Amino acid sequence: MANYSETVNSLRSVFQSGRTKNLKWRRSQLMALLKLLDDNRDRLSEALEKDLRKNKFESNLMEVGPIRNEVIYALNNLTDWVKPEKVKKGILNMMDKAYIRHDPLGAVLIIAAWNYPVQTAILPMIGAIAAGNCVVIKPSEIAENMASLLEELIPKYFDTECIKCICGGIPETTALLKEKWDYIFYTGNSRVGKIILKAAAEYLTPVTLEMGGKSPVYVDEDCDLGTVSNRILWGKNSNAGQTCIAPDYVMCSKETQDALVEKMKITLEKFYPEGPAKSSCYGRLVSDRHYQRVKKMIEGGGQVAVGGDTNDSERYIAPTVLADVTFSDPVMQDEVFGPVLPIVPVKNEDEAIARINAGSTGAPLALYVFSNNQQVVKKFLDGVNSGGCCVNDCLMQGSIPTLPFGGVGSSGMGRYHGRFTFETFSHKRGCMERGLEMESVNNIRYPPFTKNKEKIVTWILKQKLKSNANMSLVIYFMFGTLFAVFLKLSNIDGSTIRTPRVTLRQVCILKIKNFDLSIIILASRKE
Repeated sequence: MANYSETVNSLRSVFQSGRTKNLKWRRSQLMALLKLLDDNRDRLSEALEKDLRKNKFESNLMEVGPIRNEVIYALNNLTDWVKPEKVKKGILNMMDKAYIRHDPLGAVLIIAAWNYPVQTAILPMIGAIAAGNCVVIKPSEIAENMASLLEELIPKYFDTECIKCICGGIPETTALLKEKWDYIFYTGNSRVGKIILKAAAEYLTPVTLEMGGKSPVYVDEDCDLGTVSNRILWGKNSNAGQTCIAPDYVMCSKETQDALVEKMKITLEKFYPEGPAKSSCYGRLVSDRHYQRVKKMIEGGGQVAVGGDTNDSERYIAPTVLADVTFSDPVMQDEVFGPVLPIVPVKNEDEAIARINAGSTGAPLALYVFSNNQQVVKKFLDGVNSGGCCVNDCLMQGSIPTLPFGGVGSSGMGRYHGRFTFETFSHKRGCMERGLEMESVNNIRYPPFTKNKEKIVTWILKQKLKSNANMSLVIYFMFGTLFAVFLKLSNIDGSTIRTPRVTLRQVCILKIKNFDLSIIILASRKE
């Protein structure tokens, strides 16, 4: 088994030198990534076609295009992301500087998945580089053509002392997990996720686990079922159903199910006029093992209402819809992760919510609701816990870089995309700076502790709930601020406050917004 101790130690040594913290270095590596994507767009598409039979259009739409946009988004916003973040202060810290730094973590490990082998490797890397870390990418060995291509390209474009690609299977992954990392980012299934989490716990290493689950769809009776059919089947059958946020099963009334099935037949004829088996727009299962697993699900309950055809030699499974499925059927026990869509009839949205919450697979990564009724939508948002939610569409919540992407409970932990990736690979470091002047004010916190000091400290520390009365807030904060200034200009010893003659020139700016008051003392003078 390989030993990666030297690799990790080398990365950490370079990190401690400060090279990756430099903003110019971060920009240069992000620009190198942009060049990699632009120079090798065709080669990336070819590797995806070989591994998953992805159409070039789908590769650009679902992999290369979104990654490229994320790189540009990071480059456009990096200067703002790295700035110290100012925070609000109370009376005790009026004269201090308080802010949050975003510091890089060190040497981080990214373990990618096979279903989106470019996206799950590169998207986390964008934030890791932007945050100033050294990075090791471990591509999935199942998507072997993409793994080989990344292993070739990454050393050509990046600083090889800071960014590395290590390929291999279970032995290599096991060896990598034995090392002490400063962060581990994993995309895959929950079984391996538990192994990752256990290995990380050995060193108290923080992790992000991007997993999956049975993402449910509820279709209300008030919907245009033709549009619903288009959007569900696009989300379900993209990448031949091998998408972590793909619709896993549909719930609706029995009447809606029957009408929806007919619309789905029309949709599939429209999507694949020559049939999905002959269409260049329809993918294949990634391996024989995954193919056999999904194939068995077709026989795992319900009636085959649409599709059902298979071809072992091509690992082909037609887009399949199962009707009249029950929650006890085998197809409902695990995530499908393939082009098989069970439809489970329910009475109404209340039963659907109860069934989701009673499911054995835990909180889903995605929740989909098709309805024109905002009360129904709100019921699901309030009543179901999920990693993310999309109303009246599928998958598209993952395309917005300003939305966090991640699971909850058994569907994962942590979040990324856009700034959230940068923050995932950063330590938010709270900092306060105070001058050495006016030490007499600090005497109130030093021994000996007197009754007089206790009264003053108790008053200063006492918090009050916000009131609906604007004037009471104005009076309270003005008095508190004036008292703070009084303390600043006073000499406090162990028992008494000796107040010299004081003349104050001060201008107060009062800003009231939603009962939030800010008071700024612009000038003061002690005679």
